[in-house]
Amino acid sequence: MSNSNPALVQSVDRALSILEILARRRGAGVTEIGKELGVHKSTAFRLLAALESRGFVEQAQDRGTYRLGLGVVRLAGAVAAQLDLSRQGHDACDRLAADMGETVNIAILDSNRAVNITQSRGAASISSHNWVGRQTPLHATSSGKVLLAFAPAAVRAAVLAEPLDRFTGATLTGEAELNAELDVIRESGWAFTAEEYEVGLNAVAAPIRGADGAVVAALSVSGPAYRLDREAFPEIAKRVIAAAGEVSARMGFLP
Repeated sequence: MSNSNPALVQSVDRALSILEILARRRGAGVTEIGKELGVHKSTAFRLLAALESRGFVEQAQDRGTYRLGLGVVRLAGAVAAQLDLSRQGHDACDRLAADMGETVNIAILDSNRAVNITQSRGAASISSHNWVGRQTPLHATSSGKVLLAFAPAAVRAAVLAEPLDRFTGATLTGEAELNAELDVIRESGWAFTAEEYEVGLNAVAAPIRGADGAVVAALSVSGPAYRLDREAFPEIAKRVIAAAGEVSARMGFLP
């Protein structure tokens, strides 16, 4: 795929180089940028116009001079928030994993998937999975259900409008039944999956909130179904909710 459109790849590379130039020089004109890239200034201008349309660069008051725009700040803020969430959640995840002997993860919403950003393993964990960086479906995982339940209505509707993959015989794929479960999750404050993503794997999750009260992530504990059995879910949920609440507090949330 990387070789299917060399011109496009070259344009992307040049656009990224422009951002690096502006970061290093704190501003530059079209001619300067074109010279540093080794391209005609008309090419530099087209690239700058594309970046400007997305807010990644902006023109200074004297016009003709460009600098980094607020679009870069948004991206940097998103990365900083993820790093902060991972850092703030590390201790709580370690304690819960040690207490329960199972695997604990924190996941965030990434478009129509959940992405795990940190993981702790308890002594009893037999899982060889490293979930960090792995994308998982929203409808078939406990973290995904939490993120979907508290997502904006438009996101929830878009996900449910698409065909939902069936991973096991227990996976919920019907829009009505999944919507009903998401409503219960919003009311109870926790979610579970019972062998819905992988046979033999159960999990319980609760939301992590940011300073403004919005759900920014989900904290989950997962383990083999014979240890995390459905009858124990409510008690497990209390411990998961407490751990998620601790991380929320560290993120600045005050109930």
